[in-house]
Amino acid sequence: MATEGEPGVLIKTAHLFLLSTAWGMQLWVTFIAGFVLFRGVSRHTFGLVQSKLFPFYFYTLLGCSFLNLAIFAAYHPRELLSTGETIQIVLFFIGVILAATNASWFSRTTTKTMFKMQEVEREHGLGDEVGLSTRREDYQRLKEKDAKYRALRQKFFTFHGLSSLCNLACVVCTGVNLAFLALHLGGL
Repeated sequence: MATEGEPGVLIKTAHLFLLSTAWGMQLWVTFIAGFVLFRGVSRHTFGLVQSKLFPFYFYTLLGCSFLNLAIFAAYHPRELLSTGETIQIVLFFIGVILAATNASWFSRTTTKTMFKMQEVEREHGLGDEVGLSTRREDYQRLKEKDAKYRALRQKFFTFHGLSSLCNLACVVCTGVNLAFLALHLGGL
């Protein structure tokens, strides 16, 4: 396996394909799909769709991030790394760690907690409304009256927040690495 020098066309193409696939997927899932879906389907349907989408998203992102790290590391020996290349390899590594954390822990915990919350909501006739603003007072009353629901909500928002933060950090890592790659293109 090559450890330094110029990678071949296939390796360059694979690296660009993986990086752009991760970037496009991250932008779509993070900034478009969830908002569109949340405004168009019931809360519980939204949760069900997200529970199916997120594992695929996080594991695909993990695979793309890992392969990008492996390709980059294979052609950039540690002893020869410039400052920019050091930043890139660190960002690739951070992306792998954060994607793995989301795939194996934060996303799973968030989903399990969400399903438990939905059970309680269903018992109180909630969850079939579309959007956030409808029946807000009913959710607030449920939170105030039911300690179990309140605890589940707190756990859900804690893990959802951590997952979102990891995801946004991954978006930044991928975006910066894509910018580094673009700055080193020989031409279009």
